[in-house]
Amino acid sequence: MTCSEFDLIRHFFAGQCIQRVDVPLGIGDDAALLAPPPGRLLAVSVDTLIAGVHFPLDTAARAVGYKSLAVNLSDLAAMGAEPAWVTLALSLPEPDEAWLTGFAQGFFDLASTHSVQLVGGDTTRGPLSITVQVTGFVSQEQALLRNGAQPGDGVFLTGTVGDAGLGLRLYQQPSDASDASNDATMHLVHRLEFPTPRVAAGLALRGCASSAIDVSDGLAADLGHVLTASGVGADIHVDQLPLSSAYRLLASKNDWQTAVSTGDDYELCFTLPAGQETAVLAGLDCTCTRIGEISADSGLRWRDADGQQLALDNTGFDHFTFGKPQ
Repeated sequence: MTCSEFDLIRHFFAGQCIQRVDVPLGIGDDAALLAPPPGRLLAVSVDTLIAGVHFPLDTAARAVGYKSLAVNLSDLAAMGAEPAWVTLALSLPEPDEAWLTGFAQGFFDLASTHSVQLVGGDTTRGPLSITVQVTGFVSQEQALLRNGAQPGDGVFLTGTVGDAGLGLRLYQQPSDASDASNDATMHLVHRLEFPTPRVAAGLALRGCASSAIDVSDGLAADLGHVLTASGVGADIHVDQLPLSSAYRLLASKNDWQTAVSTGDDYELCFTLPAGQETAVLAGLDCTCTRIGEISADSGLRWRDADGQQLALDNTGFDHFTFGKPQ
């Protein structure tokens, strides 16, 4: 496909179906003109996905497009923000029409689900990378933060953890397996490529959760951020971790460490004051599990069913320590 940068934008990105009333001017000028609702704060998040770092080089284009938006929506979910606008900066080795068609389909399928409008961005020639900035709305008094966890709060997780990390491992090291194992592998890889941003859960937790974060770098690392920001500790019971049937089938026996140290699950980890659990969890649109409690004693402790403390060998993904001794 031979086309200019502006042909590419018009063909693949300008004709989207979402047109919000708070976007007086979107794609097509030097900048977008946007109209935030009165009395609301803007929640803004940006992420870059690089081929070979954030997704395997042979990942389907539709999955790359979907995930590039999903990871940002997950950040807004963790803040209790309502998604609204998104910008996209796309670096491409060449304008591959088939790849761009799949990418745009995955991106706009998810954007339509959450009524998010693409309002601008940039395209350039270079190594494959995608930078997405998403903006949402939240009132100051309802924003979910990391620094509000208190001793006695319960620690909760939406969905399941470990699926994406194990899915990546199996994707990179395929082996002959039974039909059941192949089905389980496909489930885990799908969870890696098409994570569910918990936007509705984040909105439901506003005014209820004392703290929240999305699980992007692994439960151990991300919960650790909450504990540091809140000045507290936590005791997590590994036998209560929500693990999918596919994970249990394919993981090594009693392998809880992979589940808490690998990222890309994009579930929400949050804390709730005692007495609110039943009412709050009933209002969520997804499964949710209590996995531990906040303590006044600093540090993150992992405990078995008998309450004995366990050692964790790997605390999670970090771009500048990955591949180096932890």
